[in-house]
Amino acid sequence: MTTYSGPARLTLADGTPVTGMASLSTHQRGGVEGWGGTFRPDQISDDIRNATDGLELELPYDRTGPVAVTGVRKLLATQILVSLAGSGPAPF
Repeated sequence: MTTYSGPARLTLADGTPVTGMASLSTHQRGGVEGWGGTFRPDQISDDIRNATDGLELELPYDRTGPVAVTGVRKLLATQILVSLAGSGPAPF
């Protein structure tokens, strides 16, 4: 299992960039490799709360990967945690 935890930028389907912190890992389920994790945006908006798929996650050094939102939960009054499922090779 490979992991990444640090700064990231989530690009929404309309091209809007959202900066924040990501915590990601690779996994293997039923013989299929995949990756996913969570993203905590620096600022909350309705766009990020309503995001679903067609998104791209960018990590340092221009490493990117397509992701879909699988859930959003409230952490504090001013923070949310977005669960992500990646597709294709992991960018970390």
